[in-house]
Amino acid sequence: MPSILDELVSLLSLEKLEENLYRGQSQDLGWGVVFGGQVLGQAITAAMRTVPDERPVHSLHAYFLRPGDVKAPIVYNVDRIRDGSSFTTRRVVAIQHGEPIFNLAASFQKAEEGFSHQDEMPKVPPPESLPTDQERFARHGAALPETMKAWALAERPIESRMVEDDDPFHPVPRPPDRCVWFKAKHRLPDSASLHQALLAYASDSAFITTAMKPHAATWWTKDMQVASLDHAVWFHRPVRVDDWLLHVMHSPNASGSRGLVFGKVFTRDGVLVATTAQEGLTRKR
Repeated sequence: MPSILDELVSLLSLEKLEENLYRGQSQDLGWGVVFGGQVLGQAITAAMRTVPDERPVHSLHAYFLRPGDVKAPIVYNVDRIRDGSSFTTRRVVAIQHGEPIFNLAASFQKAEEGFSHQDEMPKVPPPESLPTDQERFARHGAALPETMKAWALAERPIESRMVEDDDPFHPVPRPPDRCVWFKAKHRLPDSASLHQALLAYASDSAFITTAMKPHAATWWTKDMQVASLDHAVWFHRPVRVDDWLLHVMHSPNASGSRGLVFGKVFTRDGVLVATTAQEGLTRKR
């Protein structure tokens, strides 16, 4: 029987309908809408299918326009904007029920040598010393809403372990910072494009709620409306998502019912492989 990670890899492979036109299915994680990371991963995969392998993606910028329907397929329309001598640019629109739900711009570059420096990874406990998300939620079993209990305790394709063990149901004001270890559940093929797509997928997890920490609010807080609005990833160096990665997040601002968060993704040995950014809706009804 395929594992939940195998199902995700299959979802990211997409079905080619026509030149520049692809279709993807959805994985219902129990939220009633499509997980934003899934659309990110599928959209960048669609763009990658139109670019030579020797030009990996170096950046993507995306907007979430409408909630995705988990019961319907998503069609990805790729616009081949430019093929230059060093850089390639693609635009992707995700369509469902005849309407765009998401758009993405991505840039690809052939390998080049140049200057190199990076930030240092903060010192945090190793992932083996931390509980999984499911173990954390299980400690609060009585507080879990029945409608979300299955999702909170279910196996996920990407395992994650939070460094800060905050109580999601009784939050107190905290600095707007979060560190999360994550990795795929098992070994994956040696495909650079697959690992980049999975990094995009995983980067949407526990991201925007970092901006809610100073306000003693979480995803579970009553009357909170939380949704991703836009998302960006810059890929700096080769990455494997089946090895432990640390997503270090910080929110410099919250205003106008929106929160802004920046992130850095490090390998276990401290190599900075990507920088992330997201602004999202953090509306208290």
